[in-house]
Amino acid sequence: MVHFIRSLEAHLEENGCWLDAASFALNGNVREIGSNEPISQKRLGELLFGCFDARTRHMEAIEGATAALHDLNSHAEVVMLTNLPDSYLEDRTANLRGHGMPYPVIANNGSKGPAVEALIDGSPHGAVFIDDSPNNIVSVAETCPDVHLIHFIPDTRFARHVEPIDAVALRTGDWAEARPFIRTLIGAPDDP
Repeated sequence: MVHFIRSLEAHLEENGCWLDAASFALNGNVREIGSNEPISQKRLGELLFGCFDARTRHMEAIEGATAALHDLNSHAEVVMLTNLPDSYLEDRTANLRGHGMPYPVIANNGSKGPAVEALIDGSPHGAVFIDDSPNNIVSVAETCPDVHLIHFIPDTRFARHVEPIDAVALRTGDWAEARPFIRTLIGAPDDP
């Protein structure tokens, strides 16, 4: 729903580093400006938490996300499941609300499959899960095989490194494509 990579890249640049889009991973791809040497895993962790501290409340919304979720929320319950430490949940919630996304936000740690399973437990309705992480997509596919999966990677530099996942109903980085597809999945009436 927000451009984490944009925020991370700005934070890295302020701290003498840059993000090499050579693969989907962060580890090994954050490099020192000048030497181009990869930074240590310890420094990467420090920079990530520094980014969360400085930028969680100020991340830009992905183009079209607010309007799409507003529309979809008229036909289904929207819940945000984020792998963000609990201490940043208030900032994430405020950021999303500031972009017109006032939906419940739940902090998760680790694979999202078990969390999605708990969220939909006993629900007679179908569910759609949207995420950029291949690991989270696979986790939900394995744990909740009836959930419709949308692999949403808005940054094409990284999307090109991710192999297609069989269980995915749609792979995109564009809400103009995702929104009508999800409307169909949830049985929303045709757009007027």
